[in-house]
Amino acid sequence: MQVLIAEDFARFRELIVNTVETNLHVKPVCVSDGFEAVEKAIQLQPELVLLDIGLPGLNGIDAAREILKISPHSKILFVSMLGSPAVVEEALRNGHGYILKTDAALELMKAINIVMQGERFVSRTIVARLPGSSLTPSLADETPL
Repeated sequence: MQVLIAEDFARFRELIVNTVETNLHVKPVCVSDGFEAVEKAIQLQPELVLLDIGLPGLNGIDAAREILKISPHSKILFVSMLGSPAVVEEALRNGHGYILKTDAALELMKAINIVMQGERFVSRTIVARLPGSSLTPSLADETPL
C-alpha cells in the first residue's frame, strides 16, 4: 500500500507517520507542500493521501483536485486545523474524509480504515461544530476505538 502524507508542520507529520507505520505497517512518503504532493502522487499513484489544507505553495483542497485527476483511485483524507463550514464542505467535495488535527490521536486510524473501505469519514467534532449542516457523523464514530 502506498501512503502519501502532505503536512508542513514537522511535529504533526511525525505523529501521522508513527501512526501509519505502527498500524498499517507501511513506510509513508512525506512532503511539506501542495505542489510536492501532486508531484509525488504522479510518481506513486498512492492508495491513500493524508492531506493538510493549509499547505504552502498549493493549498490542500487544490492539491486534492489535482491528485484525483492524475490518480483517481486515491482516497483523500483531510487532516486540518480548519473547521469552518465552508472549508469542510469544500474539502469533502474533493476528498473522502475530514478530521481535525486535535482529534487525530483518537480518530486517525478509524478515519483511515473507513475511508479505505470506500466510505466517507467526518469526525464528531466537526459535525458538532456545524449544526444544521448536511454533514453527519461517520458510522465509525459509533464504534469504540
